[in-house]
Amino acid sequence: MPASIVVFLVAVPLSLGVAMASGAPLASGLIAAVVGGVVAGALGGSAVQVSGPAAGLSLVVADLVQTYGWRATCMITLLAGAVQLLLGVFRAARAALAVSPAVVHGMLAGVGVVIALSQLHVVLGGSPQRSALANIIELPGQLVEPHGHKIAVGMLTIGVLALWMRLPKQVKVVPAPLAALLVAAVTAWAFGWDVTRIDLSGAFTEWAFPVLPQGDWHMVVAAVLLVALLAGVESLLCSVAVDSMHTGPRADLDQELTGQGVANMVSGALGGLPLAGVIVRSTTNARAGARSRVSTILHGVWVLVFAIGFGWSIQLIPIEALAALLVFIGVQMVNLGHIRKVHGHGEVPVYIVTMAAVILLGLAEGVLFGLALAALLALRRLTGVTVRTRQLPDGRYHATISGSLTFLGVPRLTQELRAIPAGAPVDLDLNIDFMDNAAFEAIHAWRLDHERLGGTVDIDELHDEWYAMAASGVRMYPAKTLSSGPDRSWLPWAHRRSRASQRVEPPHGTPGQADCRLTEGAREFHRRTAPLVRPIFTELARKQQPTHLFITCADSRIVPSLITASGPGDLFTVRNIGNLVPRRGTEPHDDSMGAAIEYATQVLGVHTITVCGHSGCGAMAGLLSGGVKAGSLPSMRRWLRHGNHSLARFIETAGDRLDADALDLLCKVNVQQQLDNLRTYRKVDDQVRAGRLKLVGLYFDIGSARVHMLPPVSSSLSVKA
Repeated sequence: MPASIVVFLVAVPLSLGVAMASGAPLASGLIAAVVGGVVAGALGGSAVQVSGPAAGLSLVVADLVQTYGWRATCMITLLAGAVQLLLGVFRAARAALAVSPAVVHGMLAGVGVVIALSQLHVVLGGSPQRSALANIIELPGQLVEPHGHKIAVGMLTIGVLALWMRLPKQVKVVPAPLAALLVAAVTAWAFGWDVTRIDLSGAFTEWAFPVLPQGDWHMVVAAVLLVALLAGVESLLCSVAVDSMHTGPRADLDQELTGQGVANMVSGALGGLPLAGVIVRSTTNARAGARSRVSTILHGVWVLVFAIGFGWSIQLIPIEALAALLVFIGVQMVNLGHIRKVHGHGEVPVYIVTMAAVILLGLAEGVLFGLALAALLALRRLTGVTVRTRQLPDGRYHATISGSLTFLGVPRLTQELRAIPAGAPVDLDLNIDFMDNAAFEAIHAWRLDHERLGGTVDIDELHDEWYAMAASGVRMYPAKTLSSGPDRSWLPWAHRRSRASQRVEPPHGTPGQADCRLTEGAREFHRRTAPLVRPIFTELARKQQPTHLFITCADSRIVPSLITASGPGDLFTVRNIGNLVPRRGTEPHDDSMGAAIEYATQVLGVHTITVCGHSGCGAMAGLLSGGVKAGSLPSMRRWLRHGNHSLARFIETAGDRLDADALDLLCKVNVQQQLDNLRTYRKVDDQVRAGRLKLVGLYFDIGSARVHMLPPVSSSLSVKA
């Protein structure tokens, strides 16, 4: 109920203003407001959207009234509603969302400028011209003429509208348009100003059924479709926008379009303006607390009651005050927020072209120009290609081609590639999601020419292998592919996807292979990963601040950053055979682990020390065998002495059990023993006792790729200060 009253107070002055801007009878605005509330509100698919006469349609209606007359315009509105009804029945509403918002916002901005220019003449005591250009030309002459009370009431209205936006919330409960018209009407009446009054005499009694427009039926059909599509698109976009303002059910767009169609048919039959979802009223409704369509329906009822019972009060409003309200609304329709939004997506040209064409040529022409430019820009983006070429320190050239490779990008593509010196070695990355035959022929011909002149070309395709398949004669499908992403950097080399053109490598297991793999991996890092992580490493270059000391085995299958989902700068890592932590002062003496512990706890100030073991550890197998498996490795035998305490704890825990699970049990016991060994270091023990340092045990089951937490086992191994 409160929301419906607030929307009603906003709807009455705006409906009158839109009717005036449209050159239609003022009562038609109130009729459309009633029908938009009751019919569209009851049949529509949005919970809080409010429909009524929309300023965005005023230029079309004004042109139709001048061309065909008012009753024929009502018939066009009725037929446009029938078109909307059919579109809703056939569930075509979603197609309207394909219209670029830049076109819609540009259209509304252009309409706002045209309304402001035309109604400014009324404020100045004159009459609006047929076009925006004529209004601009006539404006200087209008300004030099004496204005008297008419401009005074107009300026008063604009002043109240501007001031009302800065008043406290308690005052702004009364909508600004209503307050401005009340102040203007009361002031003009109190001081006896000579102003033009609104005349509603006979407006609701002289009704006649709409008539068919006379003239070229092609133009009539075009007018019907224009009204139907513009009103439908504005309503659907308004529904989507309003959905974000409330927590109720989401809008059913097809039902909304059907409801709009029925409402326009009723409005046209009753002599009302074309209607659409209006963002100002819908926003007001949502912010006033509306939760269902009952608010929208009631607002239409209040408009009807007011028009029948208190319509005489409308005649106290000066026409100049209503024109000033339209000037203010028109200026507000040029929304800087919309310009900022479309700027972020590179669509400002669409916005500006649409707005300029609406102002200079007309609404239909402006929308068509905007849609055409939006389509051209979309085509340019979809077929755009980016080519970057740079020379590496070793003399090689690295070229990256990104985008969709079509015949439209061939001139740019060939120009950039042929700028690479003949005979140079080239790494060519194809970061593409489509390649047509013309693009393939261009790249392939350049490659053959470059290699014929002594150069080399290594092609690496980061997505699907369009070039490789085309070169092998595989049939190419015309659809773009979804990005499969680059090769995962954490995959083993043997599991990486084969390339279309790899260098010839030595046979597997030969000494040169590792060098080739590492060199290729470094090059891959430079190409793909380095540009992404460079900002992080630039920041880390100043200082490292890890939060964890991570002690783990040197086993090649353990990747600490992978199993902990950590990144650069997170872990201070120490690796050795068997993830052993020699007890402080034990023999054989080893300072590497003690130095790492001291540096991590006293310089870096880590919060956690983690010891991570793993299943099937070879060091623990050697320990379990009593050194037999390490017999030919004297350094290994000496190092494994640091695991004797782990072995003793295992024997105490498992007895003489030597089953298949014994090795993994020792691996787990070893982790817990190393946590105890850490506390033989005085600084570690002190920080653990003070709660500043936490010791954590992890066990990585390689076969199942699962990480398990191992709790420390209390012992008497910690030292006293």
